[in-house]
Amino acid sequence: MLWNKIQKELNRQGMSIYKLAKITGIKDTTLHNYKKGSEPSFKNMYKIADALDVSLDYFRKDEK
Repeated sequence: MLWNKIQKELNRQGMSIYKLAKITGIKDTTLHNYKKGSEPSFKNMYKIADALDVSLDYFRKDEK
């Protein structure tokens, strides 16, 4: 699930969903919807990747 990778990066960087919301300009309720399984738009995924300083490819790769 996509959120698992986002959460992994949030944990690695010691960042909260609230802080991610502040950095990206995405409402925290929207981020919580992603956590529940909603798929983010490309625009929001780009903002999240940028805020976490990872490439979009990071979210496309399967975890092993």
